[in-house]
Amino acid sequence: MALVGTTGVGKTTTLAKIAAKFVLERGTEVALITADTYRISAVEQLKTYSDIIGLPLEIVYSPTELKSAIRKFRSKGLILIDTAGRNQHNDFQIQELVDLLAVDSAIEKHLVLSATTKERDAVDVMDRFAPVKPDRLLFTKTDETESIGTVVNLISSRRTRVSYFTNGQSVPDDIEAAGADMLARMLLK
Repeated sequence: MALVGTTGVGKTTTLAKIAAKFVLERGTEVALITADTYRISAVEQLKTYSDIIGLPLEIVYSPTELKSAIRKFRSKGLILIDTAGRNQHNDFQIQELVDLLAVDSAIEKHLVLSATTKERDAVDVMDRFAPVKPDRLLFTKTDETESIGTVVNLISSRRTRVSYFTNGQSVPDDIEAAGADMLARMLLK
């Protein structure tokens, strides 16, 4: 599973939440890979989480290295891949992401969007990240907005599956698997 999206939407923290959930609640063997070598302290942040949870972490700089890391961790129940935040208006960065994730067609790609993003901007992000071919949406920061109308509109207009919603910064607590009941609770709050 790879998390992709723009800068600042919470991909790294969300990745740590997912890893902790799978390890602590399901007993799954998890490995972490980070390709986020652009942001200052991104690797250190994920390394801290991997040390706390006790997970292996591989840092990759190229598609070839990503392919090797996936091969190295093939016995794990789940491999989580953190990617660098990308400006949706930078075609080079988007293509770089496409090329990186093209090393394995089995990678499930989750486009991470902040629930606080204006609908027009969220639609733009979805359109610009289309070459990456996201399999699901993942909404962060639901606790930072009074209205989740944008989330509902995106889900219904795009007929896109949603994997998770996050509602705070606490790892591993502030994340829930997406579902109709969860969405209904958010709408009624």
